[in-house]
Amino acid sequence: MGVTRSFFIALSKNQALNSGAKKWGLKLGAGKVVAGTDINSMMQSVKELNANGIGATIDNLGEFVRTKEEAIQAKEAILETLEAIQVYGVNAHMSVKLTQIGLDVDFAFSLKNIQEIVAAAARYDIFINLDMEDYAHLQQTLDILEALLKEYDNVGTVIQAYLYRSEKDIENLQNVRLRLVKGAYKESEEVSLQDKEEIDDNYLKLIKIHLQSSGYTSIATHDHHIIEEVKAFVKEKNIPLNSFEFQMLYGFRTEMQKDLAKEGYSFTTYVPFGQDWYAYYMRRLAERPQNINLALKSFVSK
Repeated sequence: MGVTRSFFIALSKNQALNSGAKKWGLKLGAGKVVAGTDINSMMQSVKELNANGIGATIDNLGEFVRTKEEAIQAKEAILETLEAIQVYGVNAHMSVKLTQIGLDVDFAFSLKNIQEIVAAAARYDIFINLDMEDYAHLQQTLDILEALLKEYDNVGTVIQAYLYRSEKDIENLQNVRLRLVKGAYKESEEVSLQDKEEIDDNYLKLIKIHLQSSGYTSIATHDHHIIEEVKAFVKEKNIPLNSFEFQMLYGFRTEMQKDLAKEGYSFTTYVPFGQDWYAYYMRRLAERPQNINLALKSFVSK
């Protein structure tokens, strides 16, 4: 399983395959987990979620940005999506990767771009989540978050439970809206836990810490054992249901998503869309190897 995960993570970083995938359309089974390649098709998916009492966090997919021109194009696409959220009147916010808007080009340049995005979102009363990427980008992401929080309150980020430093980071961000995840990148044992059980234990620990802070908590997991433990914990501690939400990825455990919303829990689905879907999809295959059969069947059928 470890070899399979490493294989698909390596594929996710292949720029040649990523470029080719833009020409394929949503093939290899990607259409199951990516909500279309344009705003209109994605918004229809968001409307369906809203009809079931589920909100959305929208990710306008894009990776391998190496020039200012590419970063500006990505920024404009994100601003267009923000405007569409307002025009369509859907219950949604946005998740943004800082590398997509120039973090690997120039720090100050990317900060300027995200400031423009967060300012536009604030005018629409829309929240912006800074997606956390690999460990190499972690501190820069937190530095940008710190700069944004001096001026805006409609911004937060993601904390990954497999990193040793995450408990300290949560303590430093206890008043901030955070999405808590286990972690999807392959990191070294110097900076991250490697054992699944240890990661699960730390994940629950971090969830419980942030649930008892003043910051809103987004619990992003498909693990029903963790979900049940969270339910029991919030009931025991009388934690208000409006102080947290569950999150899952678009296309995964859709019936459970609906059931949790029906039970009265706030629920948000992570909705990726766009032509630049390849790297995102490879990481999903790395996390859930059972989807490989689906991808292979789709590939063979083409």
